[in-house]
Amino acid sequence: MAKDGVFLLADIKDRIVELKGVPSGIEGLDNIFFTFKKDGDKFKKVGLGGIPEYAVINLTGVPDTGKSLLVEQFAVKRASLNEKVAFITVETPAPFLSTGLYMRAKAMGIDEKKIENNIVIIDAASNKDLREELPTLLDTLAYVIRIYKTKYTVIDSVTGIYEHKEVMARIFVRQIYNFLKKWYQTALLVSQKRSSHEELSAEAAGGYAVSHIVDCTMVFSKKMIQSIYDERLYKKPIGELVRLFRIDGCRMCGHDTDTHILTIGEDGLVRIGPSLKSVSENR
Repeated sequence: MAKDGVFLLADIKDRIVELKGVPSGIEGLDNIFFTFKKDGDKFKKVGLGGIPEYAVINLTGVPDTGKSLLVEQFAVKRASLNEKVAFITVETPAPFLSTGLYMRAKAMGIDEKKIENNIVIIDAASNKDLREELPTLLDTLAYVIRIYKTKYTVIDSVTGIYEHKEVMARIFVRQIYNFLKKWYQTALLVSQKRSSHEELSAEAAGGYAVSHIVDCTMVFSKKMIQSIYDERLYKKPIGELVRLFRIDGCRMCGHDTDTHILTIGEDGLVRIGPSLKSVSENR
């Protein structure tokens, strides 16, 4: 007699998910993830060519480090390929988010007509029930996935869903994570840091609740150049701001563990640059 939740590995073999990369639209990000394939008697490292499909990814960092810009670029990229994206906005009302998405498309050289029917916005910023009642939000997202056949979900920010209830962050995030897995969504969740303490750690509002549950965490930080040592390391003059990016961990595939330079261009596009190691070696 079968027991609920108990499976032989052989019984779920036909449900195994193939590891694939989803091109993100962010320069320098897609080659950070990799897997291994058999080559004769050996295994060789092979780039995934994108973020891992069906991964639930947390983006954490202090303000003005590029988190929201990155998820907007991702949404625009996937939508431009005629794929549906559910974008849950918790911080910015829909009309203002829409302005940003159109700007991102323009900067990426993408015709706005290619995206406007492929991004479905769920405006939790303007709707209290969506923002403060998680079952209502998840029911709405389920409706969007069923009706629009969305493959990707963006939440900016997941922190706004459990504001003033941060001691319960793990409960909220676990429900969201399980929902996204059930519906086979590739998801990006933006979370906020409350302070600049340990900027390069995966900790965010609610502690490590988000990073412990999700499949992968991207950490964003920034540093002001304040010394001659900083000038030599980052190749920037004193007083200039440097943004940094790293993958804190990913249980779905291999990844580059180095800290990278992140830039936000005048066009508002995020780009992942060289690692600090390579910058240091080229001093």
